[in-house]
Amino acid sequence: MTIQKRQLGDLTVSTMGLGCMGMSEFYGSADEQQGIDTIHRALDLGVTFLDTADMYGPFTNEQLVGKAIAGRRDEVQLATKFGNERRPDGTRVGINGKPEYVRAACDASLQRLGVDHIDLYYQHRVDKAVPIEETVGAMAELVQAGKVRHLGLSEASAVNIRKAHGTHPITALQTEYSLFTRDLEDEILPVLRELGIGLVPYSPLGRGILTGAIRPGTLSEDDSRNSAYFPRLNGEGLEANLALVDKITAIADEKGATPGQLALAWVLAQGDDVVPIPGTKRVAYLEENVGAADVELTADDLADLDAAVPRDAVVGDRYGDMSSIDA
Repeated sequence: MTIQKRQLGDLTVSTMGLGCMGMSEFYGSADEQQGIDTIHRALDLGVTFLDTADMYGPFTNEQLVGKAIAGRRDEVQLATKFGNERRPDGTRVGINGKPEYVRAACDASLQRLGVDHIDLYYQHRVDKAVPIEETVGAMAELVQAGKVRHLGLSEASAVNIRKAHGTHPITALQTEYSLFTRDLEDEILPVLRELGIGLVPYSPLGRGILTGAIRPGTLSEDDSRNSAYFPRLNGEGLEANLALVDKITAIADEKGATPGQLALAWVLAQGDDVVPIPGTKRVAYLEENVGAADVELTADDLADLDAAVPRDAVVGDRYGDMSSIDA
């Protein structure tokens, strides 16, 4: 297993990160110790770029990550997010990009994480009621105060990326990107490369479907992926998309890799400025994901994957409600 380093703007991170969300919420039952063990194993393997958010739990995922990195803070590139406002009981308040909220959210995250600075602080979703220049202006104040080192956006449009970057340098954009989600290649990716902004793909395994492990009836009842909120993983969408996964699996078999490793290797092959953050709460899946860094794809392999999964072949939107996505 070989994990190297990559650059997101002027921030050096591990070639692959670890999404910590599922350790606390959304993907079935949570086990804090299991999550901590997975983070410790990640650090041991050189996966040092950790991703969380205040809304995961809510709030409990940052606490979990904070416990896991206690005593190892210097090894970690720590990323968290604000903007999807929730109450302690889990109630969703809405998207909030007001400057006063930015400042309060950052202080709360620092306390939960038990650290004195955040390496990469993202606006989780764009607040369409607040000019992004105002939100990023408040984020820039956090950099000046030493509370945050680098700024990021998540699910922002090309237009708002430019506006934000004009206010303060943006280090990275986090957005969904995988063999199943490639729409950002049209406008967003060219803008990122023009401005020198790195790309952090979340759900690079299509919320697990690209591993081949999701089949009808395999997800637990308390797993949010069972809901209509994820059309690609349910009903006709699931049936059609599993046919594409079978094609990926056949190519992976020829390469001596798992389908998940092949899907991650494809994301890694999209550029040295691309750092995927596959999420898992289990050491075994983490180790499988790390193995993707050693899967070398030739030009023919990439062409075969493009043919197996044409951009318009995936059935269903990535969310049942796309209204929070900045377009």
